[in-house]
Amino acid sequence: MTELNKDTEGKILEAAQDVFTEKGMSGTRMQEIADKAGINKSLLHYYYRSKEKLFGAVFKTVLTRFLPKTLKILNAEMPLFEKIEKFVDAYLDIIMKNPSAPIFLINEMHKNPNGIASIMINAFTDMGFHPAERFAVDVETAKKQGLIRDDVNAKHLFVNMMSICIFPVAARPLLQRIGFDNNSKDYDLFLSVRKTEVRNFIINSIKK
Repeated sequence: MTELNKDTEGKILEAAQDVFTEKGMSGTRMQEIADKAGINKSLLHYYYRSKEKLFGAVFKTVLTRFLPKTLKILNAEMPLFEKIEKFVDAYLDIIMKNPSAPIFLINEMHKNPNGIASIMINAFTDMGFHPAERFAVDVETAKKQGLIRDDVNAKHLFVNMMSICIFPVAARPLLQRIGFDNNSKDYDLFLSVRKTEVRNFIINSIKK
C-alpha cells in the first residue's frame, strides 16, 4: 500500500472531523467525507478501509492535539498560579485553533463514555500520572502556603478552569449571533482577550 500523502491525510482527517462532529459516526457516510476532502471515495476507502478505522484515526488526532501540552503543564513543578496561567494559555490556544475539536470530543463522550474514559486513562498511564490528582496536590500546597482560600475544592477548580475556557469557543455560533450581531471580527477580538480575562478571573476567585 502506498504511503498516504501528508497533505491528503490532513484534508481527510479535517474533513472527517467536521462531518463526524456534525452528524456523529452513525449518521456519517464515507462519501460525504470524500466530497468534503475533495477526493474520490475509492481513494478514501483505499487508505481507510472502514468508517470505524477513520473515526479512530480522527479521535487519536484530536486527543494528540489536546493532551500532550496540557498534561505536561499539569505535571510540571511550578506554583499553582503560574500553572493556571500556562494551562489557560495553552488550552485556549489549542481550542481556538481547532474549534470543532471540543464539540467532537463532547459528542463522543456522550455516545461512548466508557470507551473515551479508557483512552484517557491509558494516556494518563503512559504519562505516569493522573492530572486531576496532581492538580489536587498543587492546590493543597497552595493552601498550606496561605496563597488560596482553605475552602477551594480542587475538582471544582479543575472543571471550572476547563469549562470557562471551552464554552465561548464551543458556543460561538450562538454567542456570536446573540451578543455580537453575528460579527465574526468582533467575536475574534473578544476571544483574543479571553486568556487575560480567564486567568485573572480564576486566580482572583481563589486567592485568600
